[in-house]
Amino acid sequence: MIRKYITALVAMVAFSFVVNAQEITYSLPDRDDVRSVNFDIIGKIGDRYLVFKQVRSTYNIAVYDDDMKLVDKPRMDFLPDRLINSDIITYRDYFYFIYQYQRRNVVYCTAAKINSEGKLVGDPVILDTTAINFFANNKIYNIIYSEDKQKICVYKINSKNETNYLFNRSLFDASLNLLNRDEARIAIRPRVDFLTEFALDNDGWMVFVKASGSAANNDNGSIQNMTLMMKPPNYDSISIYPIDMPKVYLDDIRVKVDNVNKHVLIAAFYAKQKRGNVDGMYCALWSRHTDSFLNTNLLEFNDQLKSNAKSEGSTRAAFNDYFLQNIILRKDGGFAVLSEAAYSSSRGIYNNRWNYMYGSPYWGSSNYYLYGSPFGYYSYPWMSPYGFGGPQINRYYADNIAVLSFDSTAAMEWASIVPKSQYDDNTDNFIGYGTFITSDGINFLFNQFEKRTLLLQAQSIDPQGKRAEAPTLKSLDRGYQFMPRYLKQIGSRSVLVPCQYRNYLCFAKIEF
Repeated sequence: MIRKYITALVAMVAFSFVVNAQEITYSLPDRDDVRSVNFDIIGKIGDRYLVFKQVRSTYNIAVYDDDMKLVDKPRMDFLPDRLINSDIITYRDYFYFIYQYQRRNVVYCTAAKINSEGKLVGDPVILDTTAINFFANNKIYNIIYSEDKQKICVYKINSKNETNYLFNRSLFDASLNLLNRDEARIAIRPRVDFLTEFALDNDGWMVFVKASGSAANNDNGSIQNMTLMMKPPNYDSISIYPIDMPKVYLDDIRVKVDNVNKHVLIAAFYAKQKRGNVDGMYCALWSRHTDSFLNTNLLEFNDQLKSNAKSEGSTRAAFNDYFLQNIILRKDGGFAVLSEAAYSSSRGIYNNRWNYMYGSPYWGSSNYYLYGSPFGYYSYPWMSPYGFGGPQINRYYADNIAVLSFDSTAAMEWASIVPKSQYDDNTDNFIGYGTFITSDGINFLFNQFEKRTLLLQAQSIDPQGKRAEAPTLKSLDRGYQFMPRYLKQIGSRSVLVPCQYRNYLCFAKIEF
């Protein structure tokens, strides 16, 4: 679950208005919120809009009606005072709040079912437990679920043996019935092999990539080979499919499952030289129908695309600050890859992708259990667990968005650039962008400075790659600053966006 920390006080202001056919309805800021609020937008459950909030050791569900008026804010009394981590899986009339906590030397992974009124349904269900020693990392469990949300997977990786990881998986259905529990061994070469993000398809197949490189002598990131790992349901073994790699150096690997066509997509930026400029994108398509790779494609970015993508500096280095953030699949087997130019500075020193991306959080781990993937949707490079970034960063930048469309053979159809230029000091809450999908295409919301005024802008890209700019939403005319990166799509043409009013936290429902 993505968590947002922001200064938030109490204000009594709420109204709605229409700007260029977009209707915006604001909630009243909660007078019980204090300066530090941890929150996550759950979304629309039934006919209510729900937001999870944490203030120190107090957990609540804020329930809003269609006019964004607070209906109730039940306290989650069943939770322990301190959580290790939590995840939310939403359904039409309820959601699961899956949380981890430690009691003595045992870590629990537990799921609670909560209805549209924010009330607990039944008793929490313990999904798994793990005994740990005093010095072990208690961040153990990872939660992933299928696209149709009918399969939920809880897994953990024990790395006590540096050459032979122990992989444990528990697979549940949408009613939290245990379908199977199994384990497998993964052969690892210490400080050479590492694991990428994990994905789960609608049939319960688990997918991830084991990549090989070198972390010695500051030579991280020179990925030399990759292996697709497939774990079918009800089997202890892991199927291994070596990937035929060209002589390039990959970075920022992503894995996506296509449930309609039974494909697995692997995408990554590549460079022709170690620590060289990003030259293009590598894509590989694997099919469950043929149990083999359908195609691998190495797309080199041309000068025109690089010129359109760059904000400043040389054309050759145009994509050096871009990071993959989302892959949107089409029913015909095609897909679109979204990336954004993002970087930061610390005391005037520019931090580029070499500071952030290369290496793996699984390299050199001193803990028994490996937790989480470094690749969550829309995770900025300075938020990654690679050990760089943190409080020394004093200015964040987020610039152009690149949208690359590919057909079912992984050949590029078109490329489109959404231009923007953003920066902020000491916080990244107001930079970046949010997306929502409509029948018209991919829609983007982001803040942009115009004449020293922060304005909320909406742009879209249609299925043919044509970009259109909607009339500007003037967020500061009424004192509001939006955080579009944390928006949640709640309808076919509506989103819920957190915003700030004079340092007060509230939420805006925007209908297009």
